[in-house]
Amino acid sequence: MSRQLSQVLDPPTTVLLTVECQQGVVGPDSALPELARQARSSGALVNVARLVAAAHEGGVQVIHAVAERRPDGRGANHNARLFHAAERLPVQQLSGSTAVRVAAPIEVREEDFVVRRLHGLSPIEGTEVDSLLRNLGCRTLVVTGVSANVAIPNAVFDAVNRGYTAVVPADAIAGVPYDYTPAMVRNTLALVATVATTDEVLACLGPRRRASRAGEDGGVT
Repeated sequence: MSRQLSQVLDPPTTVLLTVECQQGVVGPDSALPELARQARSSGALVNVARLVAAAHEGGVQVIHAVAERRPDGRGANHNARLFHAAERLPVQQLSGSTAVRVAAPIEVREEDFVVRRLHGLSPIEGTEVDSLLRNLGCRTLVVTGVSANVAIPNAVFDAVNRGYTAVVPADAIAGVPYDYTPAMVRNTLALVATVATTDEVLACLGPRRRASRAGEDGGVT
């Protein structure tokens, strides 16, 4: 696994994507409390934060994908049960509200991109993400966040369909019920993405990046 990851996780051509890690989804006042509890109790949210911190330290681009809706609902989907259910939730992911801010402990820095979508199920399809990835020279997309039920598989499939190599740290994604995520990873995502752990991804990126910087600086870090 380490060798396989080292072949695809080249820092200059790798982008880290966080999916719907926003206060109204994984925060204490989530519209989806069961998903929020699972994201936190499983350690997935902490692992996303660890990956983001390492990306910031090592110069890997981070994109935060946020799902939101206008207060008047214009432009939002109405063609599936999921969307109708979301309209009735006590917490709404309204543009400009605290619900659509990236949740702690994930840090957002000035160099990050925050891409907001008003429609659909995917953080890539119909958003700026694909164009940003191409302009950044991305070859490998590391997909993290929620949920393993809908948005994460959508992101992975869209990335693969567009020619990117997808890497999924399985302990940095979450879904409900608790046993659904490992089943999704084993039976679906593993067929199209490189599945690893957060520690394996960090181990591949960190040492290579430090060695690269040492070479560029003549051995001085």
